[in-house]
Amino acid sequence: MRSSRIVSVFLFMAMSLPSGFAAEAPRFVQKDGRWALLVDGQPFLMLGGQVHNSSAWPSEFPAIWKAFAALHANTIEAPVYWEQIEPQPGRFDWSNVDLFVKGAREHNLHVVLLWFGTWKNGNMHYVPEWVKTDTKRFPRVVRADGELTDVLSANSRANLEADKAAFVALMRHLKELDGTDHTILLVQVENESGNIGSVRDFSSEANTKFAGQVPPDMLAAAQRQRGTWSDVFRGDADELFQLYYQARYINEIAAAGKAEFNIPVYINVWLSSLTAELPQRQVYLPGIQYPSGGAVQQWVGLWRALAPALDAFAPDIYNSDPEFVRSVLRAYHRPDNPLFVPEIAKTDGFAKYLFAALGEGALGFAPFGVDPHGWNILGGSPPTAHARNFAHLGPMSKEIARLNFEGKLKTAVEETGQPQQELDFGTWQVTIAYGYPQRDGRRAPGTSDAHGAALIAQLGPDEFLVTGVDAIVNFHLPGRLPGIRMQILSAQEGAFENGAWKAVRLWNGDETDRGLQFHEDDPTVVRVRLGKF
Repeated sequence: MRSSRIVSVFLFMAMSLPSGFAAEAPRFVQKDGRWALLVDGQPFLMLGGQVHNSSAWPSEFPAIWKAFAALHANTIEAPVYWEQIEPQPGRFDWSNVDLFVKGAREHNLHVVLLWFGTWKNGNMHYVPEWVKTDTKRFPRVVRADGELTDVLSANSRANLEADKAAFVALMRHLKELDGTDHTILLVQVENESGNIGSVRDFSSEANTKFAGQVPPDMLAAAQRQRGTWSDVFRGDADELFQLYYQARYINEIAAAGKAEFNIPVYINVWLSSLTAELPQRQVYLPGIQYPSGGAVQQWVGLWRALAPALDAFAPDIYNSDPEFVRSVLRAYHRPDNPLFVPEIAKTDGFAKYLFAALGEGALGFAPFGVDPHGWNILGGSPPTAHARNFAHLGPMSKEIARLNFEGKLKTAVEETGQPQQELDFGTWQVTIAYGYPQRDGRRAPGTSDAHGAALIAQLGPDEFLVTGVDAIVNFHLPGRLPGIRMQILSAQEGAFENGAWKAVRLWNGDETDRGLQFHEDDPTVVRVRLGKF
């Protein structure tokens, strides 16, 4: 009787708890310099895709759901348009948002919503018509020659208040829509914010501020002494003036939105991209090469200090140069910033960078323009190689997220002219050779377009999870060749089902004597146990 009374008490307590208590909202967590996105309390890896800019409309949804099924994604990124949700001041229309979230749930997709407010790719193309047509109330950025631009000024309080009111209304609605279901993981605040067409606002009001003293919080963030903007920052003064007011603008919007619905918010970044051929002859041109004021590689630390309400700063990658991609991943993989790639080109040459991003601890990865309708920056072909990778890694995405958070995962990505690489797990070393098949006694051939990759996670002192794309993986002891004083005790091909490893067959002989072989047309995962003698 006593035990039944105790059970009854616990049941009553559970029923009395608030509806959102049972499973916590999505959030970023950090441990020992590594990050995880917790969804319902567990690390989650976003294998996502982004729809085209003008595709978040009900007429496009059938094609979207089909495209995301083909991508094998678990997360979809889609815009919310200020001009659509607030066609008249203070009057809101949530029909697109509601139908989209409902459809995502029906197709077992998590959602990242992208707020297209003041900025979209350094312009103001998605603001409502009542903002576009009232340049006196909602001032534009003025160029140095006095011409107006197609950008709202970050120095305007009226612009900030209008955007903030709409974003607050959106976040309040999202809490009502999704406060306990956790379909929505993140919200992006603006889109590639900054000025295209002018390095800063040269209006009379902005020029007066520019001629004055740099504010104390900017001096503290930049670790500089007092002075005017030109005195303190010299050649970077115009860009950093824009950055300061832009960061404060977006931070205030983000903080107000999170006060309504406290889930992670972030900004995406149009990168400053110098080509690899002649870096010594090039200069950064903010406002021309990229939107001035954004959280580009060299200014992430300033943004982190000036916009604490933002939970992450995330790079958009459209330059396939391996050195550039590596430098970007390193720049945004910081102790104070969770790394993920919310936009990357969908062409096959970019697919291998999923492995590179995971090797830097990334929490998510999403090719842009997955659906068939819309202009695409690098053409309109389907994301075939991305889909292959997602289908391959998706069934163990939770395990990858957990192992990465625990610091047990390493990856290797092929580079032109480097058909072989090494990974160091301390007691055990790993040689990855690219190309398939590989002849005995011959140097690894590499692949014709350097698309090979490998992922290895340590499950125990002598146990590893291994997979790859057109790669052969050999374990060995430090300073010894594979097979010398070591052996494979067991190599199980299998998969994870509901968190449990399910072996389907043992590899041996031809499958192990020449290394663990992974072909892109037959993706497999192997759990291997090693021994010494």
